[in-house]
Amino acid sequence: MNPKLTQILGLAMRARKVTTGEELVVRAIQSKQARLVLLSTDASANTVKKITDKCQYYSIPCYQPLNRQELGHAIGKEARVTLAVTDVHFAQSIQRLLTPIS
Repeated sequence: MNPKLTQILGLAMRARKVTTGEELVVRAIQSKQARLVLLSTDASANTVKKITDKCQYYSIPCYQPLNRQELGHAIGKEARVTLAVTDVHFAQSIQRLLTPIS
């Protein structure tokens, strides 16, 4: 687990720049509020396909850096399968630390 990544996610969450939950993330993608999407490494195949397809269609970067427990822990919540960062500066900081899903 990357401590810098979890630190940035925690800051973004406290700044209210994170959306969690599959349906809310899909809505954020469709409304182009999402600047970056994170999926857990242990997300179901259906969820991965649904979210990555939406991200590709709307040209939003999507990454799978952490498992659901680590994602939840990073934002101070229970396990999370997916989350969207809605602030461009937080998204850029996170992107520098990650490699995209191909």
